[in-house]
Amino acid sequence: MTEKVIRIAMWSGPRNISTAMMRAWENRADTAVVDEPFYACYLTRTGIVHPMQEEILASQANKWQQVIEGELSRSLSAGQSIQYQKHMTHHMVDEVSSSWFASLRHAFLIRNPAEVVASYSKKRAELSADDIGFRRQRELFEKVRALGIEPPVIESTDVLKAPRASLEKLCAALAVPFDSAMLSWPQGRRSSDGAWAPHWYQNVENSTGFAPYEEKQIQLSAAQLRVVNECLDDYHALAEYKIKP
Repeated sequence: MTEKVIRIAMWSGPRNISTAMMRAWENRADTAVVDEPFYACYLTRTGIVHPMQEEILASQANKWQQVIEGELSRSLSAGQSIQYQKHMTHHMVDEVSSSWFASLRHAFLIRNPAEVVASYSKKRAELSADDIGFRRQRELFEKVRALGIEPPVIESTDVLKAPRASLEKLCAALAVPFDSAMLSWPQGRRSSDGAWAPHWYQNVENSTGFAPYEEKQIQLSAAQLRVVNECLDDYHALAEYKIKP
């Protein structure tokens, strides 16, 4: 008998250890990962220009229906029973249907907006609140809850401070067994990494596990602080539900 596939959707904004979290799940023998499958759809629909634009558009389906029916529904290799989907919340433009949400196990990864803005601005100078996805993340969280699902919320700082305890609780909340293989991984790029990896993933490619948490002194411009302030209400609303290690 073919084992039913568990499909986990992790909803995050950018610069939020989301790629390290993807590495952790991919290091499990029972798990296949999908990296930001709606990126090309988002760029096509909005007309926004991002680094490595042409490579991204050429690497993925540009229509959200094709993404759901294709990559997010595919069969897995022998021995694999989990598909871990790394999603950026701002990629989910309003027209994308949520009718497939009921078939997923959802989780939400958050990070303090000031830390997100400080990190994001180093890679892309232009920045708005919509670029880092807190508003959309909260909307998606409420859509999932409206289905009668109480998805776990996990904070990146907590993961970095206590990787094992955080991942054990995340796995328990998703009703999958914890695997200690999630705590470390080999250096390097993966074939599963998105076409944008050369621009965004250098730190993760050099890593072998979650980096120890270091509190940083953050200095932001007035414009960047305005973006942070736009995101705070949504961040705090989600943080009320977070699991603690």
